Amino acid sequence: MGTDMSTPATTRLDPVRPGRLWFGFAASAAAWMGLGLADILITWKACMGQEQFGGASAHPGMRILSFVITLALLAVAVTAGVMSYRNWRRLSGEVRLRDAEGKERREFMALLGVFVSLTLGVGILWLGVPLLVIELCVRTR
Repeated sequence: MGTDMSTPATTRLDPVRPGRLWFGFAASAAAWMGLGLADILITWKACMGQEQFGGASAHPGMRILSFVITLALLAVAVTAGVMSYRNWRRLSGEVRLRDAEGKERREFMALLGVFVSLTLGVGILWLGVPLLVIELCVRTR
């Protein structure tokens, strides 16, 4: 008479909100794609005059803008990776990452977010490092 049958006796509270889980899973991929698009648009805008009129190299402001965007999107990827790692730590019973298994959907998403963020973070660095040593318009040839 006094028991409520609508809720199970072993109800587990979810320690990770879905928004945090999805951000950790998808933000680094969105940052990587955004950097690719920004790189194309900035390079196209900066180098169009040089190719058409044989002028000097691109304006230094465009190189700085591209570098700032790269750093900002790298920060997004690092934040997503750290958030995914924290999500995984809350959801997993494993102590070490090398022993991790995605046993359920949320744990799998958190674990995949760690690896995707790591991989695409390196990709963002790989796209950003040439800005330090190669001229913006030379890089596109």
